[in-house]
Amino acid sequence: MADEGGIGAVTMRKIAQQLGVEAMSLYHHVRNKDGILDVMVDHVFAEIEIPTQADWREALRVRTASARDALVRHPWALGLMDSRRSPGQQTLRHHDAVIGVLRRAGFTIGGAAHAFSLLDSYLYGFVLQETTMPFDSTDAADTREVAESIQSGIDPADLPHLTEMTTAHVMAPGYSYADEFDLGLEVVLDGLERNRTRWE
Repeated sequence: MADEGGIGAVTMRKIAQQLGVEAMSLYHHVRNKDGILDVMVDHVFAEIEIPTQADWREALRVRTASARDALVRHPWALGLMDSRRSPGQQTLRHHDAVIGVLRRAGFTIGGAAHAFSLLDSYLYGFVLQETTMPFDSTDAADTREVAESIQSGIDPADLPHLTEMTTAHVMAPGYSYADEFDLGLEVVLDGLERNRTRWE
């Protein structure tokens, strides 16, 4: 329901209708809608690959890419991932695994907190931008069509830098905004590497 209509589409009444039961019967399983949201968020965390690779950079690269895939499948979860007061076991297991990767890589406990925050800030920010753009970020033709439409309504002399980026980069054959994710993630990992033993 949330994947199709957003989190606002999820109500106890609609869930009950979907299941073919009375709404009151749901309260035998959860206390309220927050209980449903807790379970939903935990389900999304269960879809994210737990990092197990020996190399910390590769482990975080795989985990963050997997988290991005899960959030693109479930964009409603973006604002809820770290908001639960009663996180489920999958959520806690995921967080513990990421912290473990960072600690084994030599980050102090404070440094691990900084690194985790930075990674997820990049992840959530990118997914928010990617899922709200007026084109499919993986579809070069769709991206080009929207770029051409925007470009046709501006005077290149007024916006020379935007025009250059749009025509020389965004409208270039094979361009995909989705590819920007991996580039940015490498910059984040490089920054973590530089600060790995400096953060307290």
